[in-house]
Amino acid sequence: MAIENYMPDFAVEAVYDLTVQSLQEQGIKAVLVDLDNTLIAWNNPDGTAEMKQWLHDLRDAGIRIIVVSNNTPKRVKRAVEKFDIDYVYWALKPFTLGINRAMKHFHYEKDQVVMVGDQLMTDIRAAHRAGIRSILVKPLVQHDSIKTQINRARERRVMRKIAEKYGPITYKKGI
Repeated sequence: MAIENYMPDFAVEAVYDLTVQSLQEQGIKAVLVDLDNTLIAWNNPDGTAEMKQWLHDLRDAGIRIIVVSNNTPKRVKRAVEKFDIDYVYWALKPFTLGINRAMKHFHYEKDQVVMVGDQLMTDIRAAHRAGIRSILVKPLVQHDSIKTQINRARERRVMRKIAEKYGPITYKKGI
């Protein structure tokens, strides 16, 4: 396992710390974002005022938000339809299926998108495989669904290896 395959290009406290200006400076036209524990807390499907403001700000600037989730169509639709966000379900991260589907459907090139997620093993790995930039964020809540808990155990080992080779990942307030 090459540890570099799990290294994010950026590490940010929360997805909401990604400003319109910083995304535009990077040439980003679309933010591919994981759903659970990245955009919304997995146990809070209504989102927060901060999240709604962030969505509004990006939309006003012409930056598209596309949820790329491993969840079922029913779960993803229920979570995002009230926010009027585009989405791809059954993304099969860490594989590139969902990312490629989003880029093809919405006509974006690799250098115009970024994948944002809270997991090295799925979100960041999928971004590397797809050849796009990645942003790791801290999970919105510290307790995970049972499926995610298995990935977190593997992720802790990978984090230790990254820290040994490159130093610990430092989360910033922006990119």
